[in-house]
Parts: sequence; structure tokens; C-alpha cells
Amino acid sequence: MKKLVVMKFGGTSVEDAVAINRTASIVSTRRNQGVQPIVVVSAMAKVTDQLLAAANAASRGDRNGALAITARLRSRHKEVACRLTAQAAAKPGNDCADFTGPEYAETQTWIDAEFDALDEILRGLAAVNELTPRISDMIVSYGERLSSRMIAEAFAQRGLDGVHVDARHCIITDAQHGKAIPQDALIAERLKEYVLPHAYQGKTVVMGGFIGSTEKGVTTTLGRGGSDFTAALVGGGIHAEAIEIWTDVNGIMTADPRVCPDALRVKTISFEEAAELAYFGAKVLHPATILPAVQKNIPVLVLNSRNPENEGTRIISLAPSCRSPFKSIAVKKKLTIIDVVASRMLMTHGYLRAIFEVFDKHKTPVDMVSTSEVSVSLTVDTTEKIPEIAADLSKLADVKYEGRKALVCMVGENIRGQNGIAARVFGAIRHINIRMISQGASEINMSFMIEEEDADEAVRSLHAEFFEDPDPEVFDVEARKSAAAETTVR
Repeated sequence: MKKLVVMKFGGTSVEDAVAINRTASIVSTRRNQGVQPIVVVSAMAKVTDQLLAAANAASRGDRNGALAITARLRSRHKEVACRLTAQAAAKPGNDCADFTGPEYAETQTWIDAEFDALDEILRGLAAVNELTPRISDMIVSYGERLSSRMIAEAFAQRGLDGVHVDARHCIITDAQHGKAIPQDALIAERLKEYVLPHAYQGKTVVMGGFIGSTEKGVTTTLGRGGSDFTAALVGGGIHAEAIEIWTDVNGIMTADPRVCPDALRVKTISFEEAAELAYFGAKVLHPATILPAVQKNIPVLVLNSRNPENEGTRIISLAPSCRSPFKSIAVKKKLTIIDVVASRMLMTHGYLRAIFEVFDKHKTPVDMVSTSEVSVSLTVDTTEKIPEIAADLSKLADVKYEGRKALVCMVGENIRGQNGIAARVFGAIRHINIRMISQGASEINMSFMIEEEDADEAVRSLHAEFFEDPDPEVFDVEARKSAAAETTVR
């Protein structure tokens, strides 16, 4: 039996026929290397957002607006499917206009059937004007359901033995719609039943990410970015050799390249460091992706589907030591600071518990906490629940809150054990006002809150301070040298 590897491709990696052909080539290369891929795909780029827009339009009673959105999505999916089929049949010019082969007719028929069912849901929603989480999950699930089946057919047409497995048969969750919690034991059983038999026969299984179902078969979703989570759940459930997350960047970077053009690729990083970065704003990975891999000690590789020759970033349990104090800088924006001030209550037994019970009641996670003699400051990344949270907290103390804040998170190994590190950090950003600081709660994380408008400047200043002389064992310094050489030649 070949070694099993889970390969997850994001929305930009399957956004059109060109991208899907590129994905097929990557999967073919892996198969030729003696690997048995299990492929997890997202919806095509922007489709989930458009499905949500259609659902919201229908819930307002705008049936025509909702159906206009799905009509455009229907045309887009049929066009991509047609091009993929025509290309596989070696039609001159890859033109769909006159292509009427049996594969074309079958594909167009099931795409129409899926969109007919979706339109019927939207008509019903427009009649009742109530978008429940359960209906929302059903509507957005169509993105992955369509892309996964279409890509499985494209793989089959290209000699990759593609076979589609509906992820809802395997990813069993609770009934918490919008952010369902996976049931690991049941998932492992279902993967053994629905996926492994195909893999053992040498077929390339294609599944949609992000979606699942309850034991009763009710469609659920894992939350935005959940396709990474699906890949990790599948990898853990089948004890894969590795989990590959294919994106449109070369891996985890020392900072956002759009902010720092000289950002470096991190070659190797630990699970713990990657999890911190993912939670605190690094968009390459979904925060929950890491956990199933950690539990089974399965390496995670972050790779670029547009540059498959690049080695990407390898995430493992214990990364090699690094002479640089930090591995990467992440930023989480659109945060709110909530200040709870009660001069006579802070040291009262049970007071902090009462505060956190308010956040628990509203199912709102807290990113950072800071206490002083008379106040507690907390940060959250939700805005819609702030008024209700503030109202409940005001029963305990005086409350005020400010939005448009950003959390800068610097991740590295043994930060607490390095003398003078705080002085270097805050010296580099001495021209920026800092609101809250967190150091010591974690050995690998130093975080602070600033105004959102200052975030990019802070990252650039910190990057210049700490990544001027990077460790070549951990960072891809050759890429920086090549870029500098090209600039010199120009």
C-alpha cells in the first residue's frame, strides 16, 4: 500500500479551469512519486461569499436578487466544467461552444440539478424571511459539494482515477450550525467505510472541505476556513503520512509580504508556534488545523499550488533551534478592547469568574486579558455582540469599549528566557502608542495591542529589527538574495 497523504487545495487553487488543471498536475506528480493522495477541496474562489449573499438577499424577501446570484454561479460552474471536459477530450482550442459529448451532457445535468435544488431552498427562504443557522449551512454547503464533484470528474478524465466522496458521509459533527464540533471517533469509522476502500484500490478520492453532517444527516459546517480543518480531520482519521495545505503563497512567512516585501519563508516551524500564528492572524492556516495533526504527530506542509517546486513550510512537533528570537509576526485586526472598571470589586472573590461568565454566556472568546488594581481589560474580535456583552458587564462594574484595534503577535522559541528582548521589541516601535501588553503567559508568544491604523508600520519596524540577519537553517535567505540580485541588475 502506498503511503497516504492528504492534499488540501484552497479556493484560489480551484478557482477556474486553469487552476484545476494545475491542481490535477500536482496530484499526478504525487501519484507518480508513489503517494496515494486523498484530496480535500474548498469551493471555487468567492463562491461561499456569493452563496451567503444569496441567502441574505432571500431572507430579506429579495427572491429575484438571490436567484440572480445563483444564476451567475450556475453559469460559472457549467462553464468551468465544460472547459475541463473539453480539454480532457483534446478539443481544438479547448472551446466549449460546440462540445456536446456524453461526459459534457452528464456533468451539465447534475450541475443543473444541484442549482435547481438550491434555488428551491432560496424561494422557500424568501417566503418565510427567516435565515436560520441550519438553512445557512445548507445553502453555503453547495460550494464544496459542487467543486469536489466537478474536480473528481476532471481527475477521472485525466487518468487520475478520481472518485467523489460526499464529505457529509464522513465528517460527522454535533448540531452546532455554523461552527460544528467534529466527532473524531465517528469520523474515523466513516473514513474507514467510505474513503479507505477507494484509496486501497489506487483511486484518488476527492472530498469537499468545510462541510459535514450530524449523525442524522443534517448538513453542518465547520466555520470559515474549515477546509483546512477537514484535511486535518481526514489526515488524523486515516493516520496519513502527511497533510499538505496547498495555497497561493510559498508557506508561512516572517510577515505578510504585502506589508513587508522582504518577508522570508520559514522553512520549519513547530506545531505550537504555527498554532499561535494561525490563531493570531496568520491567514495561511486555520487555527484548528493544527490540533488533529498534533494529536497524531502528523507533519503538516504548507505549499504553493502556483509554485509547486517550492519546498514550502514544514510544521513538525519539534522544530530545530533558531538563533533568531522570533519566527514570524502576525496581526489580528478589527478587535475591540473592553475595559471593566470596579475599584471595590477587583479583588473580591468570584469577581473575575463573573466577568468571564458573561463572555461564556455570549459564546465570545477573549484574545487577551490585562488587569490593574481597579480594572480588567479584555479584547474580543466580535462586534455584533458587544452591546449585549457590555450591558451584562455593566451590572458588575463600569464598562467602556473601543474598536478598531489590532493585536500584534510575535512568535518564537523561549522568548521568556532571552534577556533584553522586550527592550528591543518596544524600542523598535517606540513611535507607536501601545495599549495592552502580554508576555509571560506563553514562552513562545509576545503580544500587544495598538491602533489598527498603526499595525502595518509596527510590523515593518519590528521586521527590520529582528529579520535583518536571519538564520539560514530556518529561513529561506537565498530567496531574499535572489530578489536583491534581480533588483540590482534592473
